[in-house]
Amino acid sequence: MDQTAPIPPPPRTPATTLPLRDRLTIPVLASGGILMAVMQTVVIPLLPDLPRLTGASAATVSWMVTATLLSGAVLTPVLGRAGDMYGKRRVLTAALVLMTAGSVVCALSSDIGLLIAARALQGAAASVVPLSISILRDELPSERRGSAVALMSATVGIGAALGLPLAALVVQYADWHTMFWLTSVLGALGAAATRWAVKESSVREPGRFDVLGAVGLATGLVCLLLGVSEGGIWGWGSARILALFAAALVVLALWWWQQLRAERPLVDLRLVTRPQVGLTHVAALLTGFAFYANSLVTAQLVQAPKGTGYGLGLSIVATGLCLLPGGVTMLLFSPLSARISAARGPRITLSLGAAVIAGGYAVRIADSRDLWMIILGATVVATGTTLAYSALPTLILRAVPAGQTASANGVNVLMRTIGQAASSAAVAAVLVHHSSPVDGVLVPALHGYLLSFAMAGAVAVMACVAALSIPGDRARDVMQPAGGATRGARDQTLEGT
Repeated sequence: MDQTAPIPPPPRTPATTLPLRDRLTIPVLASGGILMAVMQTVVIPLLPDLPRLTGASAATVSWMVTATLLSGAVLTPVLGRAGDMYGKRRVLTAALVLMTAGSVVCALSSDIGLLIAARALQGAAASVVPLSISILRDELPSERRGSAVALMSATVGIGAALGLPLAALVVQYADWHTMFWLTSVLGALGAAATRWAVKESSVREPGRFDVLGAVGLATGLVCLLLGVSEGGIWGWGSARILALFAAALVVLALWWWQQLRAERPLVDLRLVTRPQVGLTHVAALLTGFAFYANSLVTAQLVQAPKGTGYGLGLSIVATGLCLLPGGVTMLLFSPLSARISAARGPRITLSLGAAVIAGGYAVRIADSRDLWMIILGATVVATGTTLAYSALPTLILRAVPAGQTASANGVNVLMRTIGQAASSAAVAAVLVHHSSPVDGVLVPALHGYLLSFAMAGAVAVMACVAALSIPGDRARDVMQPAGGATRGARDQTLEGT
């Protein structure tokens, strides 16, 4: 009763002879990942105008980004665990429905309170990628699995690159609610297509859902990420920020203690403490930090006024187009990353990707004045991100039991999210510290941007070191869809390693 039934390997049927629904599984899942990333990005061009459109302060409007970040960070590991227990397609569809409901509320309302609540609903879509990767692992034959997982990982960057210029065009030429109507229609189509084209995985992890663990993790993450996100606004030494960090430390410590003693924990910390899994999570955090600085700093740099001596004064639409080559590169390089992982192993792919990211920031430091060099450097960073992000889920899938892939990948995505939040806070602190007035407006100096690139490049080197420190895969390749072991047998395996 405490076992996951063995699942036989899927038959190796040529892709061209598969039924239409089976052939559309990968495109449907990938489109869901792209839509999720687009949804997270589309609000950015609106932020300068939302105080006027909603009658709210700029600080309140910023919660339209913060709410999505917080809910996504909390819900990703929770929904991942729910997918492992109750069905990955079922939970994936529910996440897309929540995202769509949030888009509909945003399309119908201009009240800032409702908009923030709706954006929190949209944060559920952050679980789309880890759930989809787990479905691909369960349902695809081994010869198709690597490239599909790589493509799914790349959708994060592809969607972000598409979302910014798309949103900017809508904001410039149409009512801002139109953007949310568009994402509502796409979300509804995505949920329906998922129900039609994606099979429900039969790989399950039985047991009772750990409600106490979910509440503890949510509380700790909200305190941590809220402190990181708002530290620059409220003041890093303010009582509110210090209280949030102290609460996060206490709550997460208690949560760790509870998880080690729970019969069916939300996060199996025995897996997390294994070097194969723990170091992969560390590399994910560092890679998320390094990756996020690229789009964050580039967008500000090219929009800086020409009076600064380095700024190009580009519009938000032109800024989005500068980042678009990086998204196209991620799409094109995802098959290559899968081939490198198949030939050399995902550990090498991850370390190579981190090294390429560092090289991209070296290009940014060498020249951040000419537009073509800015685009080149940003594209090199995007290329390295493709390699790294495609390798991370593969390393997780090879290191955890079949019944825990969605929750383990959810934790890995969570670590990336924490890295991105830390990157945003660190870059903001550097740019504020190195700012000077231009035409009466305080703007960052070029030196501040270069320091940000150097910081992100140094973190990428640290990610490379962490990747090379991951032990080689000595165990069987659990990317193969073998059935789960009993809890006792799995415990013996973990103790033996």
